[in-house]
Amino acid sequence: MTTTRLSRRRIGVTLLAAALASLAPGAAAAAPASQAAAGLQPELNALVEQGTSTAALAEVRDQGRITWRGAAGTADLATGRSAHADGRFRIASVTKTFVSTVTLQLVGEGRIGLDDPIEHYLPGAVPNGAAITVRQLLNHTSGLGNYLDDPKVRDTTEAGNREFLATGRWIEYTPERLLAIGAAMSPYFAPGQGWHYSNTNYVVIGMLIRQVTGNSWREEVENRIIRPLGLHHTTLPTTSTAIPGPHARGYFKLSEGAADVTRLSPTIADAAGAAISTTDDLTRFHAALFSGHLLAPAQLAEMTATVPIPDAPDHAEYGLGVVRYDLSCGQFWGHPGEIPGYSTGLLGTRDGSRQYAISYNEYDKSDRRKSDRLYRAFEEKALCDSPATSG
Repeated sequence: MTTTRLSRRRIGVTLLAAALASLAPGAAAAAPASQAAAGLQPELNALVEQGTSTAALAEVRDQGRITWRGAAGTADLATGRSAHADGRFRIASVTKTFVSTVTLQLVGEGRIGLDDPIEHYLPGAVPNGAAITVRQLLNHTSGLGNYLDDPKVRDTTEAGNREFLATGRWIEYTPERLLAIGAAMSPYFAPGQGWHYSNTNYVVIGMLIRQVTGNSWREEVENRIIRPLGLHHTTLPTTSTAIPGPHARGYFKLSEGAADVTRLSPTIADAAGAAISTTDDLTRFHAALFSGHLLAPAQLAEMTATVPIPDAPDHAEYGLGVVRYDLSCGQFWGHPGEIPGYSTGLLGTRDGSRQYAISYNEYDKSDRRKSDRLYRAFEEKALCDSPATSG
C-alpha cells in the first residue's frame, strides 16, 4: 500500500528443495561487519535525530550472511522503550512482491496466462475487464482507479489523519468493496496506454489467486513462500488490528503532538499491503527470489521486464511487483511501502547476492526532500559502499 508517486524510498515450492540451506535462519548468523557496513549506524541515527522518524530498523545481507543490523530511536514514546533491530512492522506495498511471486508461480504452472484478460478469470468483476490483462494489473498499466485516491478512504491532511484515527482505521473492507471504490473512479487511461500506481490492481490479483486456486492470497503466500523459506516472523493478518511480537509503534504528528496509529484494520490494504514482517525475513525473501529459488528463469525474467514510471527519479521502472532503481553503483530491485505509521524499503541486486531492508516510522513529513535525502544517504551506503555494488 504505497502512494502513487514512487520515489526511491516509496516506491514454485519444488524449486526450493536443493537450494535453501544457505538462507535458513541458522545459516544467516551475522558475519563480521565490513568497514563500510560498520559505518551505517550514523546514517540510521540521522533518520531519527534530524526529526523525520521516531524509530528506524535496518539490515544488510551479503552472499547470504548478515553483514550489518541496527536500530535507532524509540519504540514507544509513552514508555521511552528503545527500538530493536529484530522488531516487526507493517511492510505495506512490499506485500505486492510476495503476491506477484505467487501469481508468477501459477503462471509457471500453466494456471494463469499473463496476457489473458482478467475477464477470463473473474467474469463481470472488473469494469472493462476484457481489455485488461493480468500483466497490466501486475505492472500498473491497467488504468484502474486507486481506491486510496478516494479521500473518503484515506485523506492525508491533518483533518484526514484525525478522522482516520477516530474511525477510518477500524473500518473492515472486503476486496469487493475496495475494487468497487477504485472502479467507480474515472480510469486514468485506456488499458496499456500509460502507467499509474493503483492498489486496486493488487486487490484484483488477490481475487484472481482465490479464483484459480480456491485459496485466499494469504494461504497461497503462506504455503508457497513463508513456510518453505522459514519466514517465522512474517504474518498475513486478516482482520486483527495488532502487530504480533515486539515492534516499534507508529505515529501521526498532529499539531498537539504524537498520536499512536499502530493498530489498524489490515483490510484497508488487503493483497496490496497487509503483511507484517522483519528486516531479516525480508532480506531472506529477496535473496531467495532473486537467486531463482522461488521462480523459474522464465517467470523471473517476466517479473523484471519493466515499464517506465513517468517522472520517476533515478530512472525507476516498474516490473511485475518489483521496482528497478538506478543507484550510483548500479541497478537494484525491490519495492517500497508506506502505510499509516510505517514506511518500508527492500532493495537488492538482480543476482540475489546483496540486499538491505529498512523500516522507519516516519513522523515528521513536513519536509519530504529532507527525509528523502536522509534515506538516500543510508541506502547508498548500505548498497554501494561494499564489494557487491552492482546487480
